[in-house]
Amino acid sequence: MGIGHTIFIPRGVHTVVIPRPEGVHILGRRKRNEFCGVVGFSSQNSVSHEIYFSLRALQHRGQESAGIAVHDGNHILIKKGMGLVHEVFKAEDLERLTGNVGIGHVRYSTTGGSVKENAHPIKIYTLEHEIAVAHNGEIVNVANLKNFLGKLGSAFTTKSDSEVIARVMAYEITRHGVIEGLKNTVRRLNGSFSLSVLIDERLFAIRDPFGIRPLGLGKIQNGYGVASESVAFDALRGKFIRDVEPGEIVEITSDGFYTHHIFKKKHKAHCMFEYVYFARADSVIDGRYVYDVRRRIGRILAREHPVKADFVVPVPDSGRAHAIGYSEESHIQYAEGIMKNRYVERTFILPSQESRVKEITMKLNPVASVIRNKRIVLVDDSIVRGNTMRKIVKMLKDAGAKEVHVRVGSPPIIAPCYLGIDMKTRDQFIASQKSVEEIRGIIGADSLGYISIDGLVEAIGIPREDLCLGCLTARYPVPIEGEKIRYQSDLEEF
Repeated sequence: MGIGHTIFIPRGVHTVVIPRPEGVHILGRRKRNEFCGVVGFSSQNSVSHEIYFSLRALQHRGQESAGIAVHDGNHILIKKGMGLVHEVFKAEDLERLTGNVGIGHVRYSTTGGSVKENAHPIKIYTLEHEIAVAHNGEIVNVANLKNFLGKLGSAFTTKSDSEVIARVMAYEITRHGVIEGLKNTVRRLNGSFSLSVLIDERLFAIRDPFGIRPLGLGKIQNGYGVASESVAFDALRGKFIRDVEPGEIVEITSDGFYTHHIFKKKHKAHCMFEYVYFARADSVIDGRYVYDVRRRIGRILAREHPVKADFVVPVPDSGRAHAIGYSEESHIQYAEGIMKNRYVERTFILPSQESRVKEITMKLNPVASVIRNKRIVLVDDSIVRGNTMRKIVKMLKDAGAKEVHVRVGSPPIIAPCYLGIDMKTRDQFIASQKSVEEIRGIIGADSLGYISIDGLVEAIGIPREDLCLGCLTARYPVPIEGEKIRYQSDLEEF
């Protein structure tokens, strides 16, 4: 192996090589965003079933489309479609997708992007290679990149920024070869990206230099893999090994994985919303158990916003761990006061507000014997628009609650996310226009308390300068037109 490479093998030692500083390509503006799950496996056996079951473990990250790509020894084969993983893939599909290396994807999109053409993986060709890309994140300089590629004659078949990533990758690989081409691709991209990539029969995992979106490496029987969350390996009775380092380019084989390059930044920008809401509670992300973080959030909430009450009740399932922590710290009894219909989707990631509101009454139902004539502490992970919380508070009061005190495991969300969560414009956020007391009145609660930013940082256990708090502070880790960047020096750290 050449200078600048590292290698992991089961009984070896993994060392980190610090690369020289590189240039950076910036500027651009957001068009769409996604919040998705990616996987990839290389094995001595066919991997389609492993990809299928790992995607089912990541179904919470996207419920609109799913896709699998494998290399059969000659070509990359792809099957993808709209719907849940088990709806898209039948037994005969997995039998047809025969190959020892492959990638998979589940997707949730913003309004206007939920069409089959935008489903992943996205496959393109060069004269020498077949490339398939699965992407979690959002590229904010996508317009600049499309203009650059358009001048070279590229035509686009989707509205996804992930196709732009694939075409930039193809351009760079054609000019510089696979490894240097991937390095140059990372240099060109501004935004969040966790990628699983097939280049012919070679599997790569790439995480953006800020580590905004999660990505981890693991061992499965007869092979190795990459996934957005550690639960994907748990589903296969595999073993989570470590997170992909921010800025790391990893090649994965059936025997181990190899680090080709690591782009170093002074500070990271791990997304706080992964810990608060999006990741599964049993996942491990950047060395933190998500469930433990959420319990600590609840404990800190109880210290910051105490109240006299009879029961602590979570909004299922997103508020459960937070509520347990609140109960432990406050010594107020925990109760399952709201039952969830588990055959209804997560309302936050439904594409329209109308569909979200309609789903609430189908999704949640109060337990009258717990709620009636009781003072309730209602705990949830976040309030974005306020419509859902208003309906839940009304539902509890209609069920006979004497008081409803709302406690929130995220500070007030005041600014858009440009890096992969469907929170697009400031007028969506009730907290960007209203005071806490005004929000309390709108949702109909007897009191309202949000965790502080300092409390959230304490609960996560990662230094504030290594978290992305853009939606809470309106300061972002990457340059975005019209917005403030948190550290101007970030522009020169590659």
